[in-house]
Amino acid sequence: MAEIVIGIGTSHSPQLSIRAENWAKLLGDKDKTDPRLDYQGLLQKAKPGLEAELTEAKFRERDQACLKAVKTLGDALEKAKVDLVVVFGDDQQEQFHDDNMPMFAIYHGKGLPVVKHNNLRPAAWKEAEEKGWAETAPEYETAADLADHLIRALTDAEFDITRCNKLRAEIGVGHAFSFLYRRVLPGTKVPMVPVMVNTYYPPNQPTPKRCYNFGQAVRKAIESWDSSKRVALLASGGLSHVVIDEEIDAMVIDGLKNKKPEVLFQLPRKKLKGGTSEILNWVALAGAMEDRELKYLEYVTTYRSPAATGCGMGFAYWL
Repeated sequence: MAEIVIGIGTSHSPQLSIRAENWAKLLGDKDKTDPRLDYQGLLQKAKPGLEAELTEAKFRERDQACLKAVKTLGDALEKAKVDLVVVFGDDQQEQFHDDNMPMFAIYHGKGLPVVKHNNLRPAAWKEAEEKGWAETAPEYETAADLADHLIRALTDAEFDITRCNKLRAEIGVGHAFSFLYRRVLPGTKVPMVPVMVNTYYPPNQPTPKRCYNFGQAVRKAIESWDSSKRVALLASGGLSHVVIDEEIDAMVIDGLKNKKPEVLFQLPRKKLKGGTSEILNWVALAGAMEDRELKYLEYVTTYRSPAATGCGMGFAYWL
């Protein structure tokens, strides 16, 4: 039977690929006019003493901590000598829209296209992000046989699974998934199974408990696969952003470190919106790795403006 040999959780925020000297200029300035934000309102509510987080020295310190953490995850994944990676990620309307927005979807096509998005989302910050990416191939292999097995096994476990075997050619696989090739393990050609979780878009986002149960079911399905493959699981995204919420991040970390699924189940759904909703991918991973030991966890707050914008960066792995 197949064996899950490592589980990895990682933020994939653009800020990870943009160096510290551009955090305030490119990202902080963008936040002032971001239509998703009430920037002036956020300024009024920002925690006291935040200015201490907004120095050039602090930006460099946080940036280096993130770079070190991403490398630690890549090194752990490389050491695990995996044959394929199953990724829990969210689709931000890269493949699905409101005319068809599944709660859980698995891609079981034969090839995984990876393309740059600069022509679709032109912006100075986007250009800076792409400079931080490793060179990638136009297409990667998938583990379509495992994907088919997962679809069948999860259906038998009474999860309603959407399947798709084509991705939009002009977009390619979503950035939650391409982050593996662009940043976590540059140069790898390890095949992937993308598992898309609708964390972003109401009204059919799964609850934290449903995500945890889903992760448990994915683990059982992989372990029932008649194969000698070594499998990695990866949760992509989070933690809190575009506005950092250290309280909800602390809840997540408590639930992960102390194996408290009941804490994860109590995550306030009204706060699981936008990028912060990607925490649900971590919750799914926690369900899958519930019997494993958390070997590494790093949390970095990358504040970039007086309005507390930025990302609560999380990095972890289980063996």
